Amino acid sequence: MLYLQLFISFFKIGLFGFGGGLAILSLIQMEVEKYGWMTQQEFVDIVAVSQVTPGPIGINCATYVGYTATGSVWGSLLTTSAIILPSLIIMLTICKLYFWLSRRFNDNPYFVQTLRMLRFTVIGLIAAAALLLMKPETFIDPVSWVIFGAVCIFTILPEIHKNRVTDLLSHPILLIIAAGIAGFVIYG
Repeated sequence: MLYLQLFISFFKIGLFGFGGGLAILSLIQMEVEKYGWMTQQEFVDIVAVSQVTPGPIGINCATYVGYTATGSVWGSLLTTSAIILPSLIIMLTICKLYFWLSRRFNDNPYFVQTLRMLRFTVIGLIAAAALLLMKPETFIDPVSWVIFGAVCIFTILPEIHKNRVTDLLSHPILLIIAAGIAGFVIYG
């Protein structure tokens, strides 16, 4: 019964917990208090450990709660899986719907143009986030601005001029590696 309670509780948290790890800590705390899986001091300790370990705090906390409540690795695997499962189901459903729509409406000019405009919207959202990060502490000299500008150009280039070279030059993994190498060579 304990494993079923853990699964249902953390599945609900994963399904309705919006806003990231810190936002779902209160949901986790409510479930922990409701079922008495641990004391308040143990929960506070788990939150502290979750913050310093690598990875998302909500998933780390779920893992520790599962282990503490059951005393076994199976409990931690169960709670971790339960909190991730709703997001996985939603993303797989959206991907399946996208691929179905792409095959069905691939020749429809309105659909193609809508997807093209969505790409520019995503680029705009990423650019807005990048603008928020542009501070004197992160852009310390003109060379860092040049690296940033080059990455921006190679990101937008395939949308303007489509060919194999621009597709290769704008591959996200290659851009990250190239920017990292440039930063290491220049500032390393």
